[in-house]
Amino acid sequence: MRLRSIPIVVTLALGLLLAPLAAHAQPAGKVYRIGYLGNVRPPPPVWEAFLRGLREFGWVEGQNIVIERRNAEGRFERLPDLAADLVGLRVDIIVASGSPAPLAAKRATNTIPIVMMNAGDPVGSGLVTSLGRPGGNVTGLSLLAPALVGKQLELLKEIVPEVKRAAVLTNPGYPARAIMLTEADGAARQLGLQLQVLDARGPGEFEAAFSAMTRERAGGLLILVDPMFFGERKRLADLAARSRLPAVSGLREFADAGILMAYGASLSDLFRRAATYVDKILKGRKPADLPVEQPTKFELVINLKTAKALGLTIPQSMFIRADEVIR
Repeated sequence: MRLRSIPIVVTLALGLLLAPLAAHAQPAGKVYRIGYLGNVRPPPPVWEAFLRGLREFGWVEGQNIVIERRNAEGRFERLPDLAADLVGLRVDIIVASGSPAPLAAKRATNTIPIVMMNAGDPVGSGLVTSLGRPGGNVTGLSLLAPALVGKQLELLKEIVPEVKRAAVLTNPGYPARAIMLTEADGAARQLGLQLQVLDARGPGEFEAAFSAMTRERAGGLLILVDPMFFGERKRLADLAARSRLPAVSGLREFADAGILMAYGASLSDLFRRAATYVDKILKGRKPADLPVEQPTKFELVINLKTAKALGLTIPQSMFIRADEVIR
């Protein structure tokens, strides 16, 4: 009797030990369908960060998840149809980057969970009721773009202390535009800067905007975070170089493309953290119960090649603070 009881005891003990692991495991045999809705195609390192985040929770594309990718490629008028397409496929969850994409997804469904990966102003744009209590079927991550505009102008003034007039390139169609301009105006008054606000609704209006900057003798340029600008960042960097304008923006990818400097949240980190929401929702949590999170990783990236081309000397204090210097 004693010998027979040993396997039973061992079995019970193993069952108790493995029970917590089983509670966090993915449902056996089910393959989930994830829909991705993007304003523009994300850079490969940013997309890989999302896939890596999923793998950290055991979600592997081609094994227990399928990802349906839909990108507007900068043509935001396509977003409603792309969102409807994902809804028609009956995806289990939609992850959406930027602000226009999750807004299109929210208009397309009020039942499928939506994870925003980097929304500019989630509350102001109507994506969620509040950060702490999102309500509805949308949650995710905020880019915190408006709050960082003042710091971007401050850094521009630090590199180009003689600047008196700064151009601000905006897209009137971006949901967070108004609040970002309010932040820029407040920072400009403190820094003694005069702002020249220029709108560009599409790439076809870039040339006119830069011509106006030249006419008004702007000494620097702030490119507000916007999905359309992000997709056209290389062209904007080329126009800034041609106009000999020191430019700053809110995502490191702009500095990679050739503008002088970028300061803001890490897009790769936000995409990686979006996988946490996907994991929780696929395991049964409701978006309404998951608070919206803010960025925790910020990057200051300086393009030294651009600085040299503009004849600028970067203060040593900025080199010390920079997360990366592109040489």
